[in-house]
Amino acid sequence: MELEVYQVGGSVRDTLLGLPVVDKDYVVVGATPQDMLARGFRPVGKDFPVFLHPRTKEEYALARKERKVALGYHGFTFDTSKEVSLEEDLARRDLTINAMALTSDGTLIDPYGGLADLENRVLRHVSPAFVEDPIRVLRLARFAARFRKLGFTIAPETLALAEALRRAGELDALVPERVWQETWKALSENDPVEYFKVLRKCGALPVLFPELEALFGIPTLVQDKHFMDSGTHALLALSNAASLSPLPEVRFAALTHALGKALKLPIAWPEHTGYEEHTEEPLNALAERYKIPRHVKELALVVAHYHPQWNTAVTPETILDFLDTCDALRRPERFENILLACEACFITHQYPDHSEFLLKTLSDLREKLKETKPALANAGKALKNIYRQMKLDCLKKILLPTN
Repeated sequence: MELEVYQVGGSVRDTLLGLPVVDKDYVVVGATPQDMLARGFRPVGKDFPVFLHPRTKEEYALARKERKVALGYHGFTFDTSKEVSLEEDLARRDLTINAMALTSDGTLIDPYGGLADLENRVLRHVSPAFVEDPIRVLRLARFAARFRKLGFTIAPETLALAEALRRAGELDALVPERVWQETWKALSENDPVEYFKVLRKCGALPVLFPELEALFGIPTLVQDKHFMDSGTHALLALSNAASLSPLPEVRFAALTHALGKALKLPIAWPEHTGYEEHTEEPLNALAERYKIPRHVKELALVVAHYHPQWNTAVTPETILDFLDTCDALRRPERFENILLACEACFITHQYPDHSEFLLKTLSDLREKLKETKPALANAGKALKNIYRQMKLDCLKKILLPTN
């Protein structure tokens, strides 16, 4: 007897949108785990039966229903009996555009109007059960970030359900690692700014990212006597970073570069000069809460501390200071990411090609140092000043060749 198999989820959605399909997921109706094992499928699911195809290694899940029994992402019980229908399985999904299926001959099964919402560019919940799973707020925001460039908007009633979910306190029960997983994915999307905008619209930003929410309402000087809201400035920095780099760690560093502006500390208002040293506290709190990987946090901290130097590193002395503080000679690849994040922090600046200039200067300096005494590159403290002078002399030869 053949398995009753349907292609489901994102691959169906992306096929209909004409987008590349990376992974395909399948639902099996009317089967048991024993049926799957007898056909050579390998079990991988922890909470419910999911299997890998013996040849293609694609995921096949038994059709299931779920029932809410407690707060949070894990507060569900599952029914994966043979009696669960395809329509019941699709009903538990978050958005209508993710609740469609294809038969083996390519026939579309669309019980909840997903195709119409695709055509109308609407992100809409499948059922009122949307409010039962707090991760759906993050997924809604992430899909908004992914599909904004295609003209998608969120249905007002779906946004209202996200707000209701937040009011019910469900967001407090989210597993920190899952929040970061969704946020990391969102930072990689086409328009990561939309992710944070949606979270703010439904009231989730103060709950999940209070350090970012605290920036809104605080003016910041961007040029001469022109001011901008600090929260808006952070999102604009993220937008700039998204245009400069596809790397989520670069985008995160740009987004969080000025969290210190929200602290009630003796810093000069409204210029907020000196806020850089105060960004470490909220950034560390954010990183600890969501167990953010060390390399991501460290990049963000370097950018937070030293991004003002990017715009002032123009002489041999200031360039060397910036290179040294960023450990550029030892970690040139990370330095490139630092430059991109720093550049994104500046809404307006006088040096549109400054990052390229600094990268070229670093490359030239590395070559010049090879001509000197390489042993000094690893010199101890006693030779630290000698090595610094050597680097400075090399930079002067590069930047001021007539001297």
